[in-house]
Amino acid sequence: MITYLKKASKTPETETATAQKVVTEMLAEIEKNGEGAVREYARKLDKWEGEFVATKAQLAENAKTVSAQVKKDIDFAIEQVYRFAVAQRASLKEFETELHPGVTAGQRVLPVNVAGCYAPAGRYAHIASAYMGVATAKAAGVKTIIACSGPFRGGPMHPYLMYAFDKAGADVVMTLGGVQAIATMAYGLFTGKPADVIVGPGNKFVAEAKRALFGKVGIDVFAGPSEVAVIADESADPVIVAGDLAGQAEHGHESPAWLFTTNEALAKDVMRLVPELIDKLPPTAKDAAGSAWRDYGEVILCSTREEVVEISDKYASEHLEVHTKDLDWWLKNLTCYGSLFLGEETTVAYGDKAAGPNHVLPTMGAARYSGGLSVHKFMKVLTWQRMTREASRDIGLVTARISRLEGMEGHARTADDRLRKYYPKSQFDVGTPVEV
Repeated sequence: MITYLKKASKTPETETATAQKVVTEMLAEIEKNGEGAVREYARKLDKWEGEFVATKAQLAENAKTVSAQVKKDIDFAIEQVYRFAVAQRASLKEFETELHPGVTAGQRVLPVNVAGCYAPAGRYAHIASAYMGVATAKAAGVKTIIACSGPFRGGPMHPYLMYAFDKAGADVVMTLGGVQAIATMAYGLFTGKPADVIVGPGNKFVAEAKRALFGKVGIDVFAGPSEVAVIADESADPVIVAGDLAGQAEHGHESPAWLFTTNEALAKDVMRLVPELIDKLPPTAKDAAGSAWRDYGEVILCSTREEVVEISDKYASEHLEVHTKDLDWWLKNLTCYGSLFLGEETTVAYGDKAAGPNHVLPTMGAARYSGGLSVHKFMKVLTWQRMTREASRDIGLVTARISRLEGMEGHARTADDRLRKYYPKSQFDVGTPVEV
């Protein structure tokens, strides 16, 4: 039996209609007026009137302002993300196979030519978002990587962010945020290189801009508020579980935190501990986490671990931690999550910052059908085919007849042309020509 010990009073609301209206108007203006419109939006929205594209000299000067320990930490995290992405790249194979005598087909695996990588600006430096996108694109072999983030407190982007973009391998680093940054990368403004794919987290306007431009460019995921779920049994430490729920709830006022458990005593301990831990956070984090837990937090008690799997796959959480015995069973049976954290020894924060797998992940149930950002998002799997004249005869006859059954006479005649050229003395059954 599945019982809600704590039920959310709200569903995450991203004010899609409002965001859509604003974004539609901005994209139309930028498409019409180009760089001038971008400069005006940057001045109006971010109070930024400086240059957008950082020079190599500016990047080098910026690096001098970053302490040795910060550089060491960022460099370590970049290497983790890059190495994992390289391993992902190696899992994609090119091949060729003979499907029919004389018919050879295969696939090539190629990176896109231009990637746009966005990292949000804000009260603090979103360092990890910088290297999660750029290092992964670099591992994919993308030729040109354009990185954008908004100005920080009236100046250019935060120096740590700028260092992370540059160190991870960005070819162009731009102080530019919001919808205007996404549009700039999509349209190739200031660089002359329109992005093939745009990735990276952002606010609801950034998310809506990516959604609106999808099709013109590829994107990573349709993003909503960040989510965490913890699966726990009687072996779990309630203090650790509660700390992980509280820690992720600080993402924002609408960030759900869910506990799925088979142990009622643990559930009640966690429900008592989470508000206490939230109350000890700094004011801004306390405000966000408090609202998130009050309005969106849930605690669900299940009778069996099979029921836990059922409810967890239904929620399809962005981040899913498992604090249980027999971790291999859960790895085998869970199917819907953005990223999985097995055992108390790991936690979402590790994945967010430095473990290696990417932290740009599907939310709002999208993990039912999609994974998060990976090297695969920057790759194209392209097919090819080649055949002998004998194979062209076999395939051509079937193609001509099926094409005519579908009423596509032009298609059929492309097969006819080859049959006449390669076998001028032969008669074939190519179907009945289309008359209408």
